[in-house]
Parts: sequence; C-alpha cells; structure tokens
Amino acid sequence: MSLKSTLRLLEGPQTLGRGRGFWSGFGLILAAALAYPLFADGFDVGNNIYFFNYLFMALGLCLIWGYGGALSFGQTAFFGIAAYAYGVLSINLGSAYGLTLFSLVAAVAISALAAAALGYFLFYGGINGVFLGIVTLSVTLVLERFMSQTAGPEWTVGTARLNGFNGMGGMPALTVPWFGGPVTLYPDVTLYYVTLALLVICYLALRMLVNSRFGNVVVALRENPLRAEMCGYDIRKYQLAIFVIGSALAGLSGVLYTSWGTYITPSSMGMTAAALPIIWVAVGGRADLTTALIGTFFTLIVFQLLTVHASQYALIVMGALLVATVLIAPRGLVAGLAAVIGRLVSRRPAKEPQP
Repeated sequence: MSLKSTLRLLEGPQTLGRGRGFWSGFGLILAAALAYPLFADGFDVGNNIYFFNYLFMALGLCLIWGYGGALSFGQTAFFGIAAYAYGVLSINLGSAYGLTLFSLVAAVAISALAAAALGYFLFYGGINGVFLGIVTLSVTLVLERFMSQTAGPEWTVGTARLNGFNGMGGMPALTVPWFGGPVTLYPDVTLYYVTLALLVICYLALRMLVNSRFGNVVVALRENPLRAEMCGYDIRKYQLAIFVIGSALAGLSGVLYTSWGTYITPSSMGMTAAALPIIWVAVGGRADLTTALIGTFFTLIVFQLLTVHASQYALIVMGALLVATVLIAPRGLVAGLAAVIGRLVSRRPAKEPQP
C-alpha cells in the first residue's frame, strides 16, 4: 500500500470529520495545544498531562465498545496491570540507559498479553453482550482485591514492594537517553509535549485502522455478527484483536500515569475507577474517536473541578450526566452536537454562480 493510499485512510465512513475544514480545525487545536505551555504555569501544564494520560484509555474503550460493540468494564484492569508492571520493572532495572523506556514497552506488552489471554476465553467461549461486561468487571474487582492484600513484606518482586492498599511508590520517571545526558520526563513541559505527540500519533493511527478493511469488518460484526460470520469472517478473531488493541491503550495510560505521579494504588482498579471510562466515552460519543476524545477531555476537567470544589457531589453529577446522556443523546452529547452542526452546514444555500 502506497503512502498516499495509507493517508487516505485518515478519512472514511467510520470517522466523523473530513476535508479542508476539519483538518484546518485539527491544525488550529493542535497549534493551541503546542503553544499552551508558553502561557500556562507549571501546575496547569502538569494537570493537562494528567488529563492526556487518561485519553489513551478512552480511545481504547471507544475502539472496543463503540466500534466493536463489546461493552468492557476491564479497561482499568489493564491500566493497573501495566502500571504495576512498570513499577516492578523500573524499580528493579533503574532508569539508566533508557531502561525506563524498555519498562514502558514491556509493561504495555504485559497488559496486551493479559488481554489476549482473557479475550481468548471470552470471545472463543461465546461470551458477549451484558455477560462480557459482567465478566470484565469481575476480573477488575478481583484484581483490585488481590492487590489490596499484598501489604506484607512477602509481596516483594526483586526490590519492588507491592505494598497492598497503600500503593506502590518510588518508581523512576521516564528517562530518555539523549546527547549530552539523559532527559528525565518529570511532569513539566517536556513530558507534556511527549504525551501530546503520543496522543496525536495514536489518534491518527486509530483513524486509519477503523477506516481500513479491518475496521470495516469490525463495524460490520458490531452491526450484525451473524451476517459478518456468514460472509466468511471469523468474528472471534476480530473481536479478540480489537480487545487487545484497546486494552494495550489502557495499559499505556497506566504506564504514563504511573511515571507521571510515580505512584499507583489498587483503587485505580476499583468499582468507581472502572465506571468512569464508561461515562467519559458515553458522554462524548462512543461510535467515533474524535467525539470520544473531546468528550473525555472535557468530562475529566469537569470531574476534577467538582472533586476540588464539591467532592461530595462529583460522582453524583457524573452519574446524572450519564443518565442525561442516555435519555437525551444516546449517541453522545458531543456526537449529537456535531450532528446538529452538520445538518446546519448542509442546509446552507449554495452560492449563486458568477456571471
């Protein structure tokens, strides 16, 4: 496949937004994001890195749920698996010679392998629909309970102590080998740009994936699995592949979050944590990567503001937001707004031809 035909996959029937107008807006938003650290203070820059960290998990859930039609409550399980794997590996290997980057890749691979093992039994065992959500939620809660009881000194891997419900800390931040000395990615401007670059790469790569033949088959099995199977596609293979990719993105979120805060606790896999990604993606619009991304970003901001200024109401408001979304705009608030704008633009009268 040529580069030109590959780039054409950035637009297609499985993604909203196309043409010069959409990409001009994308360029303006990206330019604003690049310029943001020049005008913001260090706290706000670090705060935005925190938001960016969770967007990878939201994109993964959008892929599994919105495109694949499989509601998974297991995103935080793979978030936690990769986070703890990064903690164990980075504490034991250290940060010299770029070994934290190796720990990042290995931790994401471990979460992907865990997803492949779980997904194999789920999809090849014929578990779908609401039962898929129940099983993935159960796995998440079992992992959270298991990690909470690892407080004793016997739960030590090399020099890394799991530390039970108190959480694991002390892992090094990501360190990149560089000319003149390694660069440690503390939660500041450098990490902001690295995380933003990763986010843009993942977003564009996922657009090409869902607009490819693979993505068309995934959407076809979401719409009618029996028909897709009768057309000769092994739907279990596609379901497993999309589950692994989405879970690996959750794992990437877990690693970036852990390296950002150098801390991880079992509560990151608890019931509340498992439910929040569902709300983020549902509010934005689960059937499109762009709406899920925008909805998640703004929902995270609202949730943090509520947590700071009205913590007792934060979860209540999130629950009400989910209910309102289901009742008013089942396809998502951002997706609904995009549809309204699209209708208004399409009704705009055409310009009179010049004589």
